[in-house]
Amino acid sequence: MKWMKYRLKTTEEAEDLVSAVLADLGIGGVQIEDLAPLSEEEKKQMFVDIPAELPPDDGIAYLSFYLDPEQDCDAILADVKRELDNLRTFTDIGEGTVTVSETADVDWRNNWKQYFKPFRVDDILVAPTWEEIPPEDAGKMILRIDPGTAFGTGMHETTQLCIRALKKQMKKGARLLDAGTGSGILAIAALKLGASSAVGTDLDPCTVDAVADNKAANGIDDGSFRLIIGNLIDDADTQEAVGRNCYDIVTANILPDVLVPMMPAIASALKSGGTCILSGILEGKQEAVIRACEDQGLRAAGTDRQGEWVSVTAVKP
Repeated sequence: MKWMKYRLKTTEEAEDLVSAVLADLGIGGVQIEDLAPLSEEEKKQMFVDIPAELPPDDGIAYLSFYLDPEQDCDAILADVKRELDNLRTFTDIGEGTVTVSETADVDWRNNWKQYFKPFRVDDILVAPTWEEIPPEDAGKMILRIDPGTAFGTGMHETTQLCIRALKKQMKKGARLLDAGTGSGILAIAALKLGASSAVGTDLDPCTVDAVADNKAANGIDDGSFRLIIGNLIDDADTQEAVGRNCYDIVTANILPDVLVPMMPAIASALKSGGTCILSGILEGKQEAVIRACEDQGLRAAGTDRQGEWVSVTAVKP
């Protein structure tokens, strides 16, 4: 069938943020084009041919996504433009213009799967369900996560920072809250690392199917991972359903403009002695998150970095 192609012009610095916004709107399989040079580590992980020479990096990025013409494309595009305007209030997204064209008769919904291959986060292998596990990884912890409408496959630096922090902080039998759970990857990782139970919250109803699919793919039973759809920041019913002073670990892999107003709810949910792991933070934005933690009586316990991203760990006395 034919699809509508939308090509969004932004900056390399903003491409991750814009991709996250598109994912939150239910737009999966975003294609990113830029001229940013690859690091040696990135080259080792690439599974496509890399051109010998690229033009000079101009700092511009193009993000393309595809919609079925039978969808309400105008409404979706209006949502995209609204969220781009929100991003402009705290970061430079460049032009933020969107051009529209019609594609050839190609299966865009499934063809992108060829680009999502198993990869490792230290000694944990993350793999989609359609890929076989390499023999050399047979003994590793394996997370089966399929990319979809919910953000969080493990490939992004912010998710990897959270997984590494979970490995450091996890104690057998711990209770975990994952605020903004998305695909459920952090809650599933925590359960495989020894947590006794996990609760995930999210605003997006698409999370329900994504979490259910990923739970099933990882053999996680419904009783150990409960999902709550609602706004943890200011919805009293959601806060009541989550509970107070009852979690050993809280994870939140969200942008700082959401993390900061969410800190009162995160602090309330933590037990005394509990730890929160906060990610989704661009380098330079961590001080605002640390201040928000300290305002709620939490003690900043450290930061970790991967690429241009930072995670913050804080403890409730």
